[in-house]
Amino acid sequence: MTGRVERGVVKVGDEVEIVGLRDTQKTVATGVEMFRKLLDQGQAGDNIGVLLRGTRRTTWSAARCFRSRGRSPLIRSSRRRRTS
Repeated sequence: MTGRVERGVVKVGDEVEIVGLRDTQKTVATGVEMFRKLLDQGQAGDNIGVLLRGTRRTTWSAARCFRSRGRSPLIRSSRRRRTS
């Protein structure tokens, strides 16, 4: 998943919840990348890519985001659907 960190910090190994139009899913952030470089964490304002355990690329839409367990959204998805 790619997007901008809205608030807080996301670290490798953090448990996160995927929220949005479908049911909430729980997963683990297995990696954080920015400009093809691996990071230990992403901070507020960073445009990053997060690798999530057990999720498929086809399950994402622009309306989905993820957050730390029980908190407000950390990252909003920047993936757009192509309409043509």
